[in-house]
Amino acid sequence: MALAALGVRAVRAAGSPGLTTHMLDTASGKPAEGVKIDFSVLEGGAYRLLKTVYTNADGRNAEPLLTPETMKVGQYELVFYIGQYFSKLGTVLPDPPFLDKAVIQFGMADATSHYHVPLLASPWSYTTYRGS
Repeated sequence: MALAALGVRAVRAAGSPGLTTHMLDTASGKPAEGVKIDFSVLEGGAYRLLKTVYTNADGRNAEPLLTPETMKVGQYELVFYIGQYFSKLGTVLPDPPFLDKAVIQFGMADATSHYHVPLLASPWSYTTYRGS
């Protein structure tokens, strides 16, 4: 009974309003640990940095970028420093690297929803989608 209650609580937390992200290293097939991510909001025609986070061993940021209390409709930007990440791994990259940063600009139209913006990346490509 206690485990069932814990499972329900975990599901509610994942579906509560907020913004999360993660990165998967598609070259190795593993979560990308230690990736620097800048998170910004569009204000007055320019992006303003809200915070910088780093991914953990699971490729995720430890805390949500936005919580139910801080969620706002607007346009946002995530900058993943993928060139830096692959260089730290010892990946041989051209100079300059083909991909240095993955910049994802996206809108959130519903402050009562959960948004998840994952990145799947290699030194040569990346893709994103609205996750769950």
